[in-house]
Amino acid sequence: MTQFFGEAHHIQNKKHDGVKIAKTVLLPGDPLRAKWIAETFLQDVKQFNSIRNMLGYTGTYKGKEISVMGSGMGVASAGIYIAELYGFYNVENIIRVGTAGSLSPDIKPGKVVIGLSASTDSGWPNQYGLGGVVYCPSPSSKLLHAALKAAADGNMDYIAGQLFTSTTFYSYNGLDTLNLLSDLGCLAVEMETYALYAIASELKKHALAIVTISDYVPVNGMDMSKTRNLTAEERQTSLREMVLMALECFLNS
Repeated sequence: MTQFFGEAHHIQNKKHDGVKIAKTVLLPGDPLRAKWIAETFLQDVKQFNSIRNMLGYTGTYKGKEISVMGSGMGVASAGIYIAELYGFYNVENIIRVGTAGSLSPDIKPGKVVIGLSASTDSGWPNQYGLGGVVYCPSPSSKLLHAALKAAADGNMDYIAGQLFTSTTFYSYNGLDTLNLLSDLGCLAVEMETYALYAIASELKKHALAIVTISDYVPVNGMDMSKTRNLTAEERQTSLREMVLMALECFLNS
């Protein structure tokens, strides 16, 4: 079992007059996206963290208290914040809201993907001492059912399936791996979900990853000249449906 001792090193809300961190946290990778979510969707917003500029806020959505905070990129960074939120601040639910690269020409930029499981090339699973077992953690059924209900109630478009959590963005032979994963039905690649699902499973907490496709990955000879990725401006506006799904999931959970 992960050991927690002393006090949290990376989330210190004492510096912000002890602003409470809610039981449910939305977790984008980008701290400025956390700021945008807080300012755009929440009311009565107060900041609870600024250590290392990893911004965190607590506010209300339709009268219920919720927090939002950045996690940084990759399992190493995200794992720290996820562990501290669960282990030091008694957070019960974390919903990742981020971006991912499509591994299929049929899953276009702007599409929302719900992660039903996560595989990885990270050494993260080694800490559990599972030997040759390939451990692919999944989200909590509570949050998954809540998200599916939110999508149905709001007539939101999405697809659900496996995510691949990569340790690298640029890599020497990464495309070979992604070609195989695409053949095996993996929908998209990102960099944080495995840590979220593994930590939540270990600590008996609740977690869900909802991501928006921002671009294509050129797998299996995909003709990139016939594809179009989201612009920076489109990324911001296209993320609204994902965030609304997460917020309504929170209300349903």
